[in-house]
Amino acid sequence: MSLLLDGLAASSGIAIAPAYLLVGPDLSIKKQHTADKNHEVARLRDSFTLTTKELRAIRQRAHQDLGQQAAAVVDAQLTMVDDPVLVKKIENIINEQAATAEWAVKLITDHYLELFERMNGNDYLNSRALAIRDLYKRVISHLLGTNLPDPAALDHRAILVATNITPTDTAQLDRRYVAGLVTDYGGRTSHFSIMSKTLALPVVVGTHTATKKIHDGDLLVVDGIHGKVIVNPTEEQLEHYRLLAGEFAREQQAWGTLRDQHTVSQDGRQYTVAANVGTLSDINVARDHGAEGIGLLRTEFLYMDQTELPGEDEQFKAYRQFVSGMDQQRVVARTLDIGGDKRLGMLKLPREDNPYLGFRAIRIGLAEPTVLRPQLRALLRASVYGRLAIMFPMIATPEEFTRAREILDEEERKLSRAGIAVADNIEVGMMLEVPSAAVMADVFAPDVDFFSIGSNDLIQYLFAADRGNSRVAYLYQELHPAVLRLVKRVIDAAHAEGKWVGMCGEMAGNPLATPLLTAMGLDEFSMNSSQILPIRSLISHLNVRQLQPLVHRALAAHSAREVEMLVREYVPILRKN
Repeated sequence: MSLLLDGLAASSGIAIAPAYLLVGPDLSIKKQHTADKNHEVARLRDSFTLTTKELRAIRQRAHQDLGQQAAAVVDAQLTMVDDPVLVKKIENIINEQAATAEWAVKLITDHYLELFERMNGNDYLNSRALAIRDLYKRVISHLLGTNLPDPAALDHRAILVATNITPTDTAQLDRRYVAGLVTDYGGRTSHFSIMSKTLALPVVVGTHTATKKIHDGDLLVVDGIHGKVIVNPTEEQLEHYRLLAGEFAREQQAWGTLRDQHTVSQDGRQYTVAANVGTLSDINVARDHGAEGIGLLRTEFLYMDQTELPGEDEQFKAYRQFVSGMDQQRVVARTLDIGGDKRLGMLKLPREDNPYLGFRAIRIGLAEPTVLRPQLRALLRASVYGRLAIMFPMIATPEEFTRAREILDEEERKLSRAGIAVADNIEVGMMLEVPSAAVMADVFAPDVDFFSIGSNDLIQYLFAADRGNSRVAYLYQELHPAVLRLVKRVIDAAHAEGKWVGMCGEMAGNPLATPLLTAMGLDEFSMNSSQILPIRSLISHLNVRQLQPLVHRALAAHSAREVEMLVREYVPILRKN
């Protein structure tokens, strides 16, 4: 009898193959003390030495078999395991608390996980948390003398089923044998995007029960298009998915032809479809997926895992790589967006009852200019290497934008006096994620070069509902008429002043929102790289002029469900999804 498991589609495609369970040993740790601290420190150092040797071997093999992008997913662990500061912190716990090496490693790991995992909606930070878990498992396994499951041991075509697929797991996958991936937990993290590009794997994550419901050798269908896994499918189901796999392959071939073309609707309206990125390794992934620029460069990656703020030169070198790497395509860099729930060890920020509504983003930048000014100087210096736009996050009032722009202008004048070149075509805009700013978009529009709508925060602020809270997540409705009315208000206000508008939240990559956003006049869509070609293909099939009645009816609708039905009615290509 067949069994259906629902999950999250992390990488598109269809795979049919037997299951191969990749389940590790129990690595749970209990609090223990030691009478021999020196022995525990020695054990710790030995485990780090073994882990370093293991990771370097994995990286070398991944680079040889899969290329640089696959090898890069191991770099985060290598950076951490080679960090003497991290080792010293663990040793201090052993010495100060008389803790065993295992317990000290757990305490430090828990500290970093608390730092990263509370940052909802940020794929980069979630992937960093996964890297930390991965490193923890390897270090603890050596301390306990147990073996971790080895993906490289697979010697036949199969679908890997695991609690979670770690970065080092993916770096060891053999393209000859791995047909797909299924996990209990996880999300659309960057290493999944890298591996789906390298290996063309369908991936379904977040099934919660896959490792409990699936046994070795069970025949599986992995539907990476709709986020479903079928265990021991019927003949009818197999035939359906064989046909679907053929249709998907033909669709992918068609998408590939769009990679080097402009994104143009059926009636000739041109749009830009860009990528959201958070690491240097994301640049090639974005370009390979047909990105027409970077619509959101999350600069936070330079600040994570650091004990002090990165210097101007360090930031400049990183930003230069992003800007030069996009070959004159626009790169929109967001200034540091931390605070409240996003905490950095080198900044002493207050604990807050309502972190999403607290001291964060540009509010920190304006209050702590020693953080904002070096970043702006680094960005200005990098601007001469390509086409750069700078945007300030979490702007709520015109006064905030005015002050941020004044600081930028002051730093530009300082650089000019010092004889340091700055591009003369830098665009300066703002993230539009606070409802007060959206309502007053017409007041902001004359002073900005562009708006970038951060739909994730805008929607949760609009409905006063934390989208990470399962009790109120139902209120996070991208297609709700209230959201659409606010988005249209912003677009109309910007266009009245001759300014462009982008969107860099999840809504930008939602196919059901695409017809509405194109017809309302959104100029730039920015999303995870894996979504780019499907959205570009969809836009190429739309007649924007003929969708104007859809916009009018959607704005007058009463619910998100009603809007979804209208979109499917007007856009036949979306009815099958």
